[in-house]
Amino acid sequence: MSVPKLVLASASPARKRLLQNAGIEPVVRHSDFDESQIQLTDPLTLVETLALHKAQTVATQFNTTNNALILGCDSVLSINGEIHGKPANLEEAIARWQQMRGNQGILYTGHALIDLSQNKTLVKCGITKVYFTQLSDQAIAAYIATGEPLNCAGCFALEGKGGLFVEKLEGCHSNVIGLSLPLLHQMLQELGYEITDFWQIVN
Repeated sequence: MSVPKLVLASASPARKRLLQNAGIEPVVRHSDFDESQIQLTDPLTLVETLALHKAQTVATQFNTTNNALILGCDSVLSINGEIHGKPANLEEAIARWQQMRGNQGILYTGHALIDLSQNKTLVKCGITKVYFTQLSDQAIAAYIATGEPLNCAGCFALEGKGGLFVEKLEGCHSNVIGLSLPLLHQMLQELGYEITDFWQIVN
């Protein structure tokens, strides 16, 4: 079986970097799927549904002869049972961190893989527990002022300044950044591929 090109259905620089650091150079295709269409209260179902719709939207740009493998992802953070995506503004980000500090949350990342050549689709969710350190109002304001948390599900970037405010993780580290590499490895194996085969693929 020939190795398809991996298409990342996301404009996330963090997800692209994760793949590149793992030796995979993806083709990036931004999904313009309107997430507001999906209103679900269960975080696992929500991220899996959004990831699948993102992948399906990008998959329409290809056909079975393209030999493409489309990867869609979506992440949310659940704090005290409440779902949080990207904060809408500075005020919401500050309020979110006042809730998160000294607390713990669960980061859900949905992963959808569409294999056009085999006409197969896999959807799975990575789950990581995140423990946040205690922060002063001053530290919260300073972090929000950097602009970093405004672009992140959960209002923090583990691979950036936000990593300073995470005490520990239970589960996959890269899942919190937006793409679980171990889960991707597992999904590729289920489709009959070895992840090392993608190291030779440069798109």
